[in-house]
Amino acid sequence: MTPTHLPGRVAIPSLPTVLDAFNSAPAHDARALLMDCLHSPRWVERLASHRPYPDVDSLLAASDEAAYDLTPADLAEALAAETLPVLPEGIYGAAHTALNAANAAYEAKFGHAFVICLDDLAPAEALDYVLHAIRSRLANDPDDERVLTAEELRRLAKGRLVRALRGAGNCATSPNGAAPGNKQAGPPH
Repeated sequence: MTPTHLPGRVAIPSLPTVLDAFNSAPAHDARALLMDCLHSPRWVERLASHRPYPDVDSLLAASDEAAYDLTPADLAEALAAETLPVLPEGIYGAAHTALNAANAAYEAKFGHAFVICLDDLAPAEALDYVLHAIRSRLANDPDDERVLTAEELRRLAKGRLVRALRGAGNCATSPNGAAPGNKQAGPPH
Protein backbone atom coordinates (compact mmCIF):
# COMPACT_ATOMS: atom_id res chain seq x y z
CA MET A 1 0.00 0.00 0.00
CA THR A 2 1.53 3.25 -1.13
CA PRO A 3 0.49 6.42 0.70
CA THR A 4 -1.01 9.14 -1.43
CA HIS A 5 0.71 12.46 -0.76
CA LEU A 6 -1.34 15.58 -1.20
CA PRO A 7 0.36 18.98 -0.92
CA GLY A 8 -0.11 20.33 2.61
CA ARG A 9 -2.07 17.23 3.70
CA VAL A 10 -1.45 14.10 5.68
CA ALA A 11 -0.48 11.06 3.65
CA ILE A 12 -3.45 8.69 3.29
CA PRO A 13 -2.72 5.06 2.45
CA SER A 14 -4.63 3.81 -0.59
CA LEU A 15 -7.11 1.04 0.10
CA PRO A 16 -6.36 -2.38 -1.36
CA THR A 17 -8.77 -3.65 -3.98
CA VAL A 18 -9.88 -7.15 -4.79
CA LEU A 19 -7.53 -6.93 -7.79
CA ASP A 20 -4.65 -6.22 -5.39
CA ALA A 21 -5.64 -9.31 -3.39
CA PHE A 22 -5.81 -11.39 -6.58
CA ASN A 23 -2.44 -10.10 -7.75
CA SER A 24 -0.75 -10.91 -4.43
CA ALA A 25 -2.60 -14.14 -3.58
CA PRO A 26 -0.66 -17.40 -3.43
CA ALA A 27 -0.61 -19.06 -6.85
CA HIS A 28 -2.89 -21.93 -5.79
CA ASP A 29 -5.53 -19.46 -4.49
CA ALA A 30 -5.45 -17.41 -7.69
CA ARG A 31 -5.72 -20.58 -9.77
CA ALA A 32 -8.70 -21.79 -7.71
CA LEU A 33 -10.53 -18.49 -8.24
CA LEU A 34 -9.80 -18.63 -11.97
CA MET A 35 -10.85 -22.28 -12.27
CA ASP A 36 -14.26 -21.25 -10.90
CA CYS A 37 -14.50 -18.81 -13.82
CA LEU A 38 -13.54 -21.24 -16.58
CA HIS A 39 -12.55 -24.86 -16.08
CA SER A 40 -9.58 -24.73 -18.44
CA PRO A 41 -6.16 -25.35 -16.90
CA ARG A 42 -4.49 -23.66 -19.88
CA TRP A 43 -6.60 -20.49 -19.49
CA VAL A 44 -6.08 -20.52 -15.71
CA GLU A 45 -2.32 -20.96 -15.96
CA ARG A 46 -1.97 -18.22 -18.51
CA LEU A 47 -3.87 -15.68 -16.39
CA ALA A 48 -2.25 -16.72 -13.12
CA SER A 49 1.27 -16.64 -14.52
CA HIS A 50 0.96 -13.10 -15.89
CA ARG A 51 0.10 -11.50 -12.55
CA PRO A 52 0.25 -8.76 -11.40
CA TYR A 53 -2.23 -6.91 -13.56
CA PRO A 54 -2.12 -3.10 -13.40
CA ASP A 55 -5.91 -2.78 -13.60
CA VAL A 56 -9.08 -4.79 -14.14
CA ASP A 57 -9.28 -3.88 -17.84
CA SER A 58 -5.83 -5.45 -18.36
CA LEU A 59 -6.93 -8.63 -16.59
CA LEU A 60 -10.13 -8.80 -18.66
CA ALA A 61 -8.18 -8.26 -21.89
CA ALA A 62 -5.81 -11.06 -20.89
CA SER A 63 -8.84 -13.25 -20.13
CA ASP A 64 -10.25 -12.64 -23.60
CA GLU A 65 -6.91 -13.27 -25.28
CA ALA A 66 -6.36 -16.51 -23.38
CA ALA A 67 -9.90 -17.68 -24.19
CA TYR A 68 -9.43 -16.98 -27.90
CA ASP A 69 -6.28 -19.13 -27.86
CA LEU A 70 -7.92 -22.25 -26.41
CA THR A 71 -7.55 -25.36 -28.53
CA PRO A 72 -10.50 -27.65 -29.32
CA ALA A 73 -9.27 -29.98 -26.56
CA ASP A 74 -9.12 -27.06 -24.09
CA LEU A 75 -12.66 -26.06 -25.04
CA ALA A 76 -13.89 -29.64 -24.62
CA GLU A 77 -12.33 -29.76 -21.15
CA ALA A 78 -13.96 -26.46 -20.17
CA LEU A 79 -17.32 -27.54 -21.60
CA ALA A 80 -17.25 -30.77 -19.61
CA ALA A 81 -17.58 -28.72 -16.41
CA GLU A 82 -20.43 -26.50 -17.66
CA THR A 83 -24.13 -26.98 -16.97
CA LEU A 84 -27.28 -25.33 -18.20
CA PRO A 85 -27.60 -21.70 -17.12
CA VAL A 86 -29.37 -21.14 -13.82
CA LEU A 87 -32.79 -19.66 -14.47
CA PRO A 88 -34.72 -17.45 -12.06
CA GLU A 89 -36.74 -19.17 -9.35
CA GLY A 90 -40.44 -19.52 -10.00
CA ILE A 91 -40.12 -20.78 -13.57
CA TYR A 92 -42.94 -23.24 -14.02
CA GLY A 93 -42.40 -26.99 -14.57
CA ALA A 94 -43.40 -27.08 -18.26
CA ALA A 95 -40.65 -24.58 -19.04
CA HIS A 96 -38.08 -26.79 -17.31
CA THR A 97 -39.38 -29.78 -19.28
CA ALA A 98 -39.01 -27.85 -22.56
CA LEU A 99 -35.54 -26.67 -21.59
CA ASN A 100 -34.41 -30.16 -20.56
CA ALA A 101 -35.72 -31.64 -23.83
CA ALA A 102 -33.98 -28.97 -25.91
CA ASN A 103 -30.75 -29.48 -23.97
CA ALA A 104 -30.92 -33.26 -24.43
CA ALA A 105 -31.28 -32.75 -28.20
CA TYR A 106 -28.38 -30.28 -28.14
CA GLU A 107 -26.10 -32.63 -26.15
CA ALA A 108 -26.98 -35.53 -28.47
CA LYS A 109 -26.03 -33.47 -31.52
CA PHE A 110 -22.95 -31.63 -30.24
CA GLY A 111 -21.68 -33.85 -27.41
CA HIS A 112 -21.56 -31.20 -24.68
CA ALA A 113 -23.81 -29.03 -22.54
CA PHE A 114 -25.37 -25.95 -24.08
CA VAL A 115 -23.65 -22.82 -22.77
CA ILE A 116 -24.82 -19.25 -23.03
CA CYS A 117 -23.94 -16.06 -21.19
CA LEU A 118 -26.95 -14.29 -19.66
CA ASP A 119 -25.05 -11.43 -18.00
CA ASP A 120 -26.76 -8.54 -19.78
CA LEU A 121 -30.24 -10.03 -19.69
CA ALA A 122 -33.12 -9.23 -17.35
CA PRO A 123 -34.02 -12.31 -15.27
CA ALA A 124 -37.59 -12.27 -16.58
CA GLU A 125 -36.27 -12.67 -20.14
CA ALA A 126 -33.84 -15.52 -19.41
CA LEU A 127 -36.09 -18.52 -20.07
CA ASP A 128 -37.40 -17.29 -23.43
CA TYR A 129 -33.91 -16.23 -24.47
CA VAL A 130 -32.33 -19.57 -23.54
CA LEU A 131 -35.09 -21.62 -25.20
CA HIS A 132 -34.91 -19.53 -28.37
CA ALA A 133 -31.11 -19.70 -28.46
CA ILE A 134 -30.86 -23.44 -27.87
CA ARG A 135 -33.48 -24.19 -30.51
CA SER A 136 -31.89 -21.90 -33.08
CA ARG A 137 -28.38 -23.19 -32.36
CA LEU A 138 -29.57 -26.77 -32.89
CA ALA A 139 -29.73 -25.85 -36.59
CA ASN A 140 -25.98 -25.03 -36.66
CA ASP A 141 -23.43 -27.36 -38.11
CA PRO A 142 -20.82 -28.58 -35.58
CA ASP A 143 -18.06 -26.23 -36.80
CA ASP A 144 -20.27 -23.12 -36.59
CA GLU A 145 -21.55 -24.21 -33.18
CA ARG A 146 -17.98 -24.75 -31.93
CA VAL A 147 -17.19 -21.11 -32.77
CA LEU A 148 -20.35 -19.84 -31.02
CA THR A 149 -19.73 -22.08 -28.01
CA ALA A 150 -16.16 -20.82 -27.66
CA GLU A 151 -17.43 -17.22 -27.72
CA GLU A 152 -20.07 -17.98 -25.08
CA LEU A 153 -17.42 -19.64 -22.87
CA ARG A 154 -15.22 -16.55 -23.25
CA ARG A 155 -18.14 -14.31 -22.24
CA LEU A 156 -19.01 -16.59 -19.29
CA ALA A 157 -15.42 -16.60 -18.05
CA LYS A 158 -15.17 -12.82 -18.32
CA GLY A 159 -18.46 -12.28 -16.47
CA ARG A 160 -17.49 -14.72 -13.72
CA LEU A 161 -14.11 -13.06 -13.38
CA VAL A 162 -15.73 -9.63 -13.04
CA ARG A 163 -18.15 -10.94 -10.39
CA ALA A 164 -15.27 -12.59 -8.50
CA LEU A 165 -13.36 -9.30 -8.49
CA ARG A 166 -16.33 -7.04 -7.85
CA GLY A 167 -16.70 -7.76 -4.13
CA ALA A 168 -18.62 -5.43 -1.88
CA GLY A 169 -17.80 -1.83 -2.62
CA ASN A 170 -14.28 -2.32 -3.94
CA CYS A 171 -12.58 -0.47 -6.77
CA ALA A 172 -12.66 -3.34 -9.27
CA THR A 173 -15.64 -1.85 -11.06
CA SER A 174 -16.35 1.58 -12.36
CA PRO A 175 -18.26 4.05 -10.16
CA ASN A 176 -21.48 3.48 -12.12
CA GLY A 177 -21.41 -0.24 -11.29
CA ALA A 178 -20.60 -1.40 -14.79
CA ALA A 179 -17.71 -3.75 -15.07
CA PRO A 180 -14.67 -2.28 -16.79
CA GLY A 181 -14.34 -3.58 -20.31
CA ASN A 182 -17.94 -4.79 -20.30
CA LYS A 183 -19.99 -2.72 -22.70
CA GLN A 184 -23.60 -2.65 -21.59
CA ALA A 185 -24.82 -3.95 -24.91
CA GLY A 186 -27.62 -6.42 -25.25
CA PRO A 187 -26.99 -10.13 -25.70
CA PRO A 188 -25.80 -11.31 -29.11
CA HIS A 189 -28.27 -13.10 -31.36
